[in-house]
This record gives sequence, C-alpha cells and structure tokens, in this order.
Amino acid sequence: MIAAAAVIVLLGAGGAAAAYFAFLQPEDEAPVPRATLEAPDPPEAALPTPAPKPKPDTFKWRHYGYSVDHRRSFKPPASFRGPFLPVWKRKAPALLEFPPVMSNGALFQLADNGQLASLRKKNGKLRWKKKLGRLAASSPALGDGRVYVTLLDGGRSGRGRIVALRQRNGKRRWSRMLPSRSESSPLVHGRRLYFGSENGTLYCLDARTGKVKWTYRAAGAIKGSPTYAHGKLYFGDYGGRVQAVRARNGRRVWSSAGSGRFYATAAVAGRRVYIGSTAGRVYAFSTRNGKLRWSHQTGRYVYASAAISRVRGWGPTVFVGSYDGRFYALSARTGRVRWTYNSGGKISGSATVIGRVVYFADLGHRRTIGLGTKTGRVSFRRSQGAYDPVISDGKHLYLTGNHTLTALRPLKPHGKAARQRAARRKAARKRAARRAHRRAVRKRAARRAARKRAARRQARAARR
Repeated sequence: MIAAAAVIVLLGAGGAAAAYFAFLQPEDEAPVPRATLEAPDPPEAALPTPAPKPKPDTFKWRHYGYSVDHRRSFKPPASFRGPFLPVWKRKAPALLEFPPVMSNGALFQLADNGQLASLRKKNGKLRWKKKLGRLAASSPALGDGRVYVTLLDGGRSGRGRIVALRQRNGKRRWSRMLPSRSESSPLVHGRRLYFGSENGTLYCLDARTGKVKWTYRAAGAIKGSPTYAHGKLYFGDYGGRVQAVRARNGRRVWSSAGSGRFYATAAVAGRRVYIGSTAGRVYAFSTRNGKLRWSHQTGRYVYASAAISRVRGWGPTVFVGSYDGRFYALSARTGRVRWTYNSGGKISGSATVIGRVVYFADLGHRRTIGLGTKTGRVSFRRSQGAYDPVISDGKHLYLTGNHTLTALRPLKPHGKAARQRAARRKAARKRAARRAHRRAVRKRAARRAARKRAARRQARAARR
C-alpha cells in the first residue's frame, strides 16, 4: 500500500511539472514546420520569340516605261548602287525585245514567240506560262489583278490580238481579235485600256470586259505605247505626225508634223512631249497646242524612246540614244547638248534612269552600259543586252538580254569585301590628291618662271 501511494505521488508530481513548463511557453508562437524533402517547382521556360514575318512585296512596275507619262525614270533608295552581282539568270524561249513588268513579287515577261511567262522575283522560278500567239514585240501592262498583252500575230491569219489574263494563275479573262497587228505596249489608266495598231487605230477598251469604248484613226501605224498626261493621250505614227487626243472620248486636240516616221513612245514632262523619229531628230512639242519648242538632229534614226529625269544643277534632262551609236543628254528646256557618249555600236532600244545612272543597251556590241546622269561617265557595263535593258524595284536590277533575263543585286555595304573596296577608294582618292598637288606645284612654278622671264625682258628693254 505504501509503495502504491508513493508511485501515485510521483506521477502527480510529474504531471504538475509538465503543466508548469507548458504554462511558461508563449501562447502565440507558431510551431516550427518540418523541412520538406520535395524539391521546389522549376521556373517556367521562356518561350522563344517568334521571328518577324517578312513584309509582303508590294512593289509595282506596271507599264512599259514605269509611269503612265513614260518618263522612264525610277528613284530607288540612296543605298542602291553598284557594283552588282548576279542572283539568278533565266533563259527565254525566244528573242526578248522588251522588258518585263512586275507586281507583288512576280515578273511578267512576253517573248517574241508570243509566250507570256510569270516568274518569281526572288529566284526566277516559273509560276506559270501561256502561249498566246505566234509573234509579239511589246511589254505587258498590269492593273486590277490582271495582265494585258498585245500580239502581232494572235494565231489567226496574221491578225493581232489583245488578251487579258489573271495575274495569279494566268487564267484568260477575255480576248479580242484585231483587224491588224499590234506591237503597241498597252497602257492601263483607271478602268480603261489604251493601245495602238498597225492600221493606225488607237483603241480605248473597258479593262474589265474588253468592250470597245472608242477608237481614233491616225495618219499611219501606231507602233509606240500611248502616253497619258493632263487628261490626254500622246503618240506618234508612221504617217509622220505627233498627236494628242482626249482620253475621255478620243477626240483630237492637236496634230503636228515632223520629219520621218515615229516608232518611239512619247515621254511627257511638265508641259512638253518628247519623241524621236526615224529621220534622226528628237522633238519637243507643247502639250497644250502641239507647237514645236525645239528639235535636235542626231546622226541616224531614233527608234529609242526618251527618258526624262531631273539632274542636280541642270534641271530636267532628256536622255536618248540614236542608231549612230551615240547616247545624248539634252536640256529638256532648250535641247542643248549636256554631254554625249559614243558606244561605238548601234542604239535601238530605250534608256531607263535608275537613281543617278541612266542605262541603255548597245545593239551592235550586245551589251548594257550605265552612265552617270550628271557626268556621262561609265558606272556600269555588262556583256548582256540588246534593246530595252533594265527595270528595278530598288532592291535588284532586272536586266533583259537577247534571250535571257538576269537579276542583279548590289554588293553588301558591310563585310571584308566592302572594307577592301573602301580601302581601294581611299587609296585612289589619296593618289588623285597627290597628283592634283603636283600639278598645282608645277603650275605655280611655271607662273613664277614666266614672271621672272617677263621681268628679265623688261630689264633688257630698259637698258636699251
């Protein structure tokens, strides 16, 4: 009994002690959590930044001569300059007399055998092709998602044809046979289509349906493309006349005579019409009344259409080639010669101004030459070309040869090759500066010697 009582006393004392120590603990202290053995979740991986989508190619060169006024002048970015390297080259099925047109990343080229081909600008690969006739000699025109083509021989007894196709896939939208052949590059303005034919008819068609709006009968065959400016159409004919008719209804505004026949396409700048003739003369007429402003005689006939561009320090300048092998830069205001370049061959096709360089083809030597518009110095030369050589989108030159189309790109402005070119240019400038310094020193020495000789002569004369 005594032992049991002692055990009870000890248990009671232990319980009292535990209660006492529990009383001493702070009531609001949170229990310390146990450390977990699980690893924390890893941070979410950052998603890769998507590459920016390339901008769609929306550039358009819709007509022969670039613009509806046929100035044949295009202003690229300032960084667009040579030297150039070939990107791709494509062989054509027949002779190429006229340059292609382009729109939304595609080129449209008409060969002389009547085949129209659509090519990808970036690599020259074929998108589609259509055989439309047996003979052609013109550039297509683009408008409202369609491509328009004139044919010398549409495949029926040598008669001409005008055809409209869908740009996307070449599907024919409409076609119209003509009473005679046509090599007049079509012109699209608004919803109307204009072109000429060899029986002297100027046509105005509804571009959507091909329905004839009006016709005008000229004095002879109309070979060139009609030119639009100031609400009128300007063109020359094989009857030796340059004419202006209203684009709205085809009524004649004026008709002026010139020597020879007019094969070239007219160019309009300001209030003047510029055109060359087979008699070898380049003419400037008033757009208002057809009055002759000036003319300039070359050595042989002028098939080429003129290009018009504003040159720093000179103003508007006319660039045109002649079959005499010379290329002329003329004042657009007076016809005075700024400079000439002798190619040594024959110039049949038209020139095109890209920035500060005017390009033309030498048919005699089958090459393309680029000259500075201000100086007439050669800045580009390539053994390829015959007629109308060059168009551009500001990123590439597209060079038309006899049977080939070549895309050229400017050399990159950075990298080892660019540094080497810069070093060569710097060394050339230093050499030129040293030569100029030596010439100046020699001139000063010569002037001093001349003064001394003059002084001695005067002294001898005084002694006498």
